[in-house]
Amino acid sequence: MTSNSGRPLLEINNLRTSFFGQDEEVRAVDDVSFYLETGETLGLVGESGCGKSVTALSILRLIQEPQGKILGGEVWLDGVNLLTLPNEEMEAVRGAQIGMIFQEPMTSLNPVLSIGRQLTETLEIHLELDKQAARNRAAELLQMVGIPDHESRLLDYPHQLSGGQRQRVMIAMALSCNPKLIIADEATTALDVTIQAQILELLTNLTDELGTALIIITHNLGVVARHADRVNVMYAGKIRETGRADEIYDTPRHPYTAGLLDSVPRLDRPKGTRLQSIEGEIPDLTNLPTGCAYHPRCPFVVDKCTVDDPQLEKVGETQATSCWEWQRLVDREGQVLAK
Repeated sequence: MTSNSGRPLLEINNLRTSFFGQDEEVRAVDDVSFYLETGETLGLVGESGCGKSVTALSILRLIQEPQGKILGGEVWLDGVNLLTLPNEEMEAVRGAQIGMIFQEPMTSLNPVLSIGRQLTETLEIHLELDKQAARNRAAELLQMVGIPDHESRLLDYPHQLSGGQRQRVMIAMALSCNPKLIIADEATTALDVTIQAQILELLTNLTDELGTALIIITHNLGVVARHADRVNVMYAGKIRETGRADEIYDTPRHPYTAGLLDSVPRLDRPKGTRLQSIEGEIPDLTNLPTGCAYHPRCPFVVDKCTVDDPQLEKVGETQATSCWEWQRLVDREGQVLAK
């Protein structure tokens, strides 16, 4: 479903964001383009340092200058290019049109303000509700995200809640102003596995119910296989593979995607299949190798990979990959299935 402007709800074109040190540049987001439809869930996947979180911060224009800077590109939200908005208008977008859920709620929630005050403050600023209406809405939000005794919990402070409850409060805050888009940046990483599943289920159910678009940022492809409609796989600041979640999960067409999948437990693998780690180190973004940045770690590397960096090429119904040797992955899958 497209937005009222006729465009996708979110459309990112050739986004470039860098950080600068003494005589060096870190190209954290390097010519990234993707889109997100209204009500759709997109997974943004990759190891730490691949550019996922910087992409999210760039969408929200939260890159701290002068150390970092958005160097180019476009970020269209519902027909408006966010990168051209005056600062005051952009501040109104944050929270009201785009909600953000960060990895660690204890660093996002104010420790000296009650949960109720932090929720009502957002409602009073963005929706211009009076104090009583804001309090009523805050209680409804806590009930919506499954916090028991929601009325009394408004008086609690962050340290009085469990980790899972704090993350539920962050979801409530993100949803409070009925945004068009929510970005969840490693929102369950600090929680145990059981609570992770509950929080993700809650988040995807609520966004489905409310028709809100969702970006799930994670290093775990297993997480997005269950919850995302489509997946973008990032490495060294670029999108290396993109497609429907089921296509990516069943038939990866980039060696890096296959490596991520081989490193997580899967019920559809033959019994006794051992988990595999990706060899080598994440590249230094100030000194990337020539050609494909993944080639020093890639089991399918050929000479061409060390010279030329491939562009995304369509290889399936919705799937595209930036790999010269993607066909060898197809051959490998056939051999595995035949065993």
